Order: sequence, then structure tokens, then C-alpha cells
Amino acid sequence: MIPEYSMAILGMQQGIEVMALKESRIAIIGGEPFEPRRMNWNFISTSKERIDQARADWKAHRFPLIPGDDKEFIPLPE
Repeated sequence: MIPEYSMAILGMQQGIEVMALKESRIAIIGGEPFEPRRMNWNFISTSKERIDQARADWKAHRFPLIPGDDKEFIPLPE
């Protein structure tokens, strides 16, 4: 059987009701909202400086190689 996955993002309102229509596994994760995120290619952070550093590290090949997927280098899009 192929599992089905769903994701719901609920607002800050109280009294939310969640109902499963079949046998399910449910994870409820909550807390304060994150700060706004910045995204550039595969890099995500709240800090522009951190993304700039990740871009420089990628260009300089300072990220560790992934075992079994180390034959090709994908250049950073400009």
C-alpha cells in the first residue's frame, strides 16, 4: 500500500478540529511563527549574510560531498 501524505497549516485561531476519515498517523507541531525566510536557490535562512556565505562556500566547493552522488558538481545559478 502506498501511503498518502497531507499537510495542513492552521492559523492562530483556537478551537481547531481535525478529523481523520481513515486510520491515520498525525503529527501536530506548533509554536511561535518563524521570522520571515529568505530563499536563494537551495539556501534558506532568515539572514541575507548567511545565504551570501553559503553561496560563496558552494562556489568554492566547501560543502561536503554526498557519498554515492559525488561525480557531478552543479554550479550555482547566477
